[in-house]
Amino acid sequence: MKKIIYTLILPLVMVIGLVFSFATFAYRSGANREIKNETKSSQKQLSVADRKANLDKRKKWEASPDGIKYKEWEVSPEGKKVHASYDKIKKSIKAFTNMEAVVTSLTFKRANAKSSGPKWLIVKINGEEYMMQFIPKDFQQLNSLKVNDKIIVRSRSAGYSPNHPYLIISGDYIAQNNKILFKRDFSKNNGC
Repeated sequence: MKKIIYTLILPLVMVIGLVFSFATFAYRSGANREIKNETKSSQKQLSVADRKANLDKRKKWEASPDGIKYKEWEVSPEGKKVHASYDKIKKSIKAFTNMEAVVTSLTFKRANAKSSGPKWLIVKINGEEYMMQFIPKDFQQLNSLKVNDKIIVRSRSAGYSPNHPYLIISGDYIAQNNKILFKRDFSKNNGC
């Protein structure tokens, strides 16, 4: 008789345990969903406020002498050329894919630049010239390059400046003949 009772009770206990586990899981999932939804809505509210604050800052900057100078440069032939050069490579930048480049200068210097300041590599990609800035220590890894060398470049970002004749792209990866010459280490700043 005891064996029959144990045989009936054991599956019942297992079923109750499974039901309890499932109910707990469902409750937690619902609670997590509510927390996630609350977080998303609060982030949306913050991002709207942030957008408004950023828009206010941008309008204030655009009214400043630097902002006015930048807006004038943007509509100038030089500014339009730089913006058009970005359009040619923006897909490669967003996807972080290889771009074939030819070195056109290793000695570019800005006017009034300090000799210990940043070093510039100028390359031509699809008929357009681009600039890459390096600190002197990183630029040493590119000492083997010469004008007209063919290289592979990958970039994660680009920037405009009325003070530079070309679009400035980040030189995050540079290779020549399947040998990596430079690869930016993002672990130092947590990928920022």
